[in-house]
Amino acid sequence: MSDNAHAMVLASFAADSLSLGVHWIYNTNVIDKKWGRVEEYIKPERPTYHPTKDLGEFTHYGDQTLLLLKSIADTSGFDLNHFADQWQQFFNSYDGYFDGATKDTRENFAAGKGPTESASASNDFAGAARIAPLAYCYRNDLERLVDSARSQTALTHGNQEVVESAEFFSRVVFKVLQGESPTAAIKRTLKEGFDREPYSKWIEEGFSTINKDTRQTMLDFGQMCEIEAAFPCVIHLITKYEDDLKEGLIENAMAGGDSAGRGLMVGMVLGAHLGGAAIPPKWLSDLKSHQEIVDLLNRIG
Repeated sequence: MSDNAHAMVLASFAADSLSLGVHWIYNTNVIDKKWGRVEEYIKPERPTYHPTKDLGEFTHYGDQTLLLLKSIADTSGFDLNHFADQWQQFFNSYDGYFDGATKDTRENFAAGKGPTESASASNDFAGAARIAPLAYCYRNDLERLVDSARSQTALTHGNQEVVESAEFFSRVVFKVLQGESPTAAIKRTLKEGFDREPYSKWIEEGFSTINKDTRQTMLDFGQMCEIEAAFPCVIHLITKYEDDLKEGLIENAMAGGDSAGRGLMVGMVLGAHLGGAAIPPKWLSDLKSHQEIVDLLNRIG
């Protein structure tokens, strides 16, 4: 359990970092020609979206996930007000990319709204994908995991489907940490409260593509950030690569688009399932925040 819980968090961060250099490149031929197979971290280059970042660092998604992990360690659990305060301070001096959700949330805070009212209207999947630190903290308390996953998501993303997706995958990863396979956990979570549109449709779509090419599947569902594209893509990646974390995260990066958002969630679930041995050692040694993450996890206990 301890190894898999650590691996769950580290694999989520590694997935974000693996996607950093090719994030939001939608033409997969460009990825092929310029970088070949993305098996290691890449330093972003202009005109990509993260030129201030270095090899082994994170996108703005990963940065917020690390901020959440720090907040949990500082408060011995999830405290929405503390996380909201740290989030605001962090972005006051941030030199990375500001997406629409971040900009709108900052405007809402500036207008005097509190952390339960601050959310943008964004329907980007990435708001739900930051939950690995919460899954670690509350790996033995499903109710608190679900509540905190929804709450952290709703700080920046007010779209109900995004918030409910955070709950869905928190329930999935909780089951995986208890020993269920990801596929079985997805099926049971569907039956226990998500057997309704649009989730049942997205899950069915993801399952139906398990034997199909990943890049073509991502193109068919949509490579973009929006929940209706990313959710079935994530289901596809988790189920197709259930026993091969490395291949799944590489194929995610090669598929283009919002690979970082998808990767955070896929890495979390597959890391929880397969443990630390499934993460390539170089992905950990080249991860600039690796020791910091391990230290924070140890503080949380």
